[in-house]
Amino acid sequence: MLVVDDGSDDGTAEIARAYADDVIRHVDNMGKGEAMNSGWRRAKGDIVLFADADLGDSARYLEKLIVPLEEDRADMAVARFAISPSKGGFGFAKSLARHGIQRLTGYRTEAPLSGQRAVRRRVLEQIGGLSSGYGAEVGLTVDVLRHGYCICEIDLPLTHREYGKTWSGFVHRGTQMIDIGRTLFVKWREPLC
Repeated sequence: MLVVDDGSDDGTAEIARAYADDVIRHVDNMGKGEAMNSGWRRAKGDIVLFADADLGDSARYLEKLIVPLEEDRADMAVARFAISPSKGGFGFAKSLARHGIQRLTGYRTEAPLSGQRAVRRRVLEQIGGLSSGYGAEVGLTVDVLRHGYCICEIDLPLTHREYGKTWSGFVHRGTQMIDIGRTLFVKWREPLC
């Protein structure tokens, strides 16, 4: 297991060293996309499994994402979360991501923002890396589909921290919307493969 500490100041890297095989520590926060890029480039193996840090015990289900790749049924598997009893936000970021991906690729995803993904290394190498910030998953989905690879989505009983309808939640989702919009614009401008 490899952990990327993206400029935190809470001792994450030190704690992770006791459990992880490798820890990458960014001195400054570089954003989600760059943290993911640092991780997959250092990771070993033919399949890279991305996971957010706030899954808690539910992370044990992530190994199921690898199965479709091992069975050659997909090149990327994406986790769909169980429906949360409390809605975190209003769904604007997810809707923008879903409709943007569908407009650019024709593919309708149910989990456009899920950070829980298993991807073949050769796919990541071919697309050359992930988009910056919170647009990473959206850009990855567009790139994988545009290169002709197969995606599957899997329902998993995952749980994670919900920001809710708080000030910090609105700030988080606002940043997400900007990053997603920027990524979709860049992908719209890129020539097709």
